[in-house]
Amino acid sequence: MPELHDISERRASLSAEQRARLKERLRGASAGMQQQAGTSTIPPRPHRDRAPLSFAQRRQWFLWKLDPARTAYHLSGGLVLGGQLDTDALRASLQALVDRHESLRTVFREAGDGEAEQVIREAVEVALPCIDLSTLDADARDAAIRREEHRIRAEPFDLTHGPLMRAVLLKTDARTHRLLVVMHHIVSDGWSVQLTLDELAALYAARVHGQAAVLPALPVQYADYAVWQNQWLDGGEGERQLVWWRDQLGTGQPVISLQTDRPRNADGRYGSARVTVALPGDTLDRLRQSAASEGATLFMALLAGFNALLFRHTGQTDARVGVPIANRNRADTAGVVGFFVNTQVLRSQIDARTTLAQLLVQTRDTAIGAQTHQDLPFEQLVGALRPERSLSANPLFQVMFNHVRRDHRSLAEWPGVSVERLDFEEEDAQFELTLQTLEFEDGRVEASFLYADELFDRETVERMA
Repeated sequence: MPELHDISERRASLSAEQRARLKERLRGASAGMQQQAGTSTIPPRPHRDRAPLSFAQRRQWFLWKLDPARTAYHLSGGLVLGGQLDTDALRASLQALVDRHESLRTVFREAGDGEAEQVIREAVEVALPCIDLSTLDADARDAAIRREEHRIRAEPFDLTHGPLMRAVLLKTDARTHRLLVVMHHIVSDGWSVQLTLDELAALYAARVHGQAAVLPALPVQYADYAVWQNQWLDGGEGERQLVWWRDQLGTGQPVISLQTDRPRNADGRYGSARVTVALPGDTLDRLRQSAASEGATLFMALLAGFNALLFRHTGQTDARVGVPIANRNRADTAGVVGFFVNTQVLRSQIDARTTLAQLLVQTRDTAIGAQTHQDLPFEQLVGALRPERSLSANPLFQVMFNHVRRDHRSLAEWPGVSVERLDFEEEDAQFELTLQTLEFEDGRVEASFLYADELFDRETVERMA
């Protein structure tokens, strides 16, 4: 499942001296925003059974209405469970997750005025079908696993009826199971994926031990946040942040023109493929040292490198890259499953004389400025800047960079069961090109280039990597 990592967390990894330098740059520009964000409390919504859509959900609703069968916004993944699995405890744990998080009980409908709203169901029963493949021979079993994995991931969601999370358990031999889970992005995001993994482990362990799970109380639910977000941004904060973004991005919104091996489709729909490379340890050491010397993070150094790569392949001196952020800068949203993630558009201005050191400083300052104006929804930015719209190109940016950190600690908390994370390749490409860098607990980094299969030959992307 895709994971998203907030710039604020990357900032926490800096040394004390680096944080002090960063704090000095943030002082003044961010003071008002941080005071407002830190002290504002999200109140309970007036109607418990319904709420308006958040700004991010509005775009997802529009995209689903446009193409209900598209799978690009399905979050899918799973776990390989080895040992004596208590399937009843697993089913009960999944039910407890759904009972705890309203987003997993939410569907969507158009109200009488034509506006969409989210409807929170009081109770939703979790279905966990168990398919026994253990009696098949190895070849037939492998084929059946691939078939079931494709089926659960490719089946469209009906946002008006739900459920918007589905799961299936595959028994592959006497002591091995595969738990496959798919959620629609309109009710979840990468941070939520990590939450569900952590809470599922705690709920399962408590159930197996005959105890009540001790999970922190949720001060708010996602629908409370959606009501608050609409009111807060309408109250003037949205306009204040928009002023900064207008100044940052300017009036022209250039489209990145990557040289493709085949013509683009008119509808902008493509299958997804991937090229992955491991970054050498000595290269990572130099990157971290260069970043530290400029008060920057590894994320900023990697993004600067990606900007340089785009300049080399396009020759464009003004480029924009989409960068997802967790958008969880309020403590009461940290433990809530929902679609909080926001996408920022980070601009780079490069020419043949720009050094990598200069580009790193520019990238650092742009990222810091964006972090202090992170609450403006991407959808509002698009509406305000009014870029030329086309089905063949995403508005404001056409390539994405996502830096991800993996946290596998909860996988060791399943009693009597060994657990491995199960990731799937994306079937539909959201963008023509995405660079996803995956940072592991031991400091290793893998870089994956996700690309539109119909546009690029694999050899082209391998040369880019």
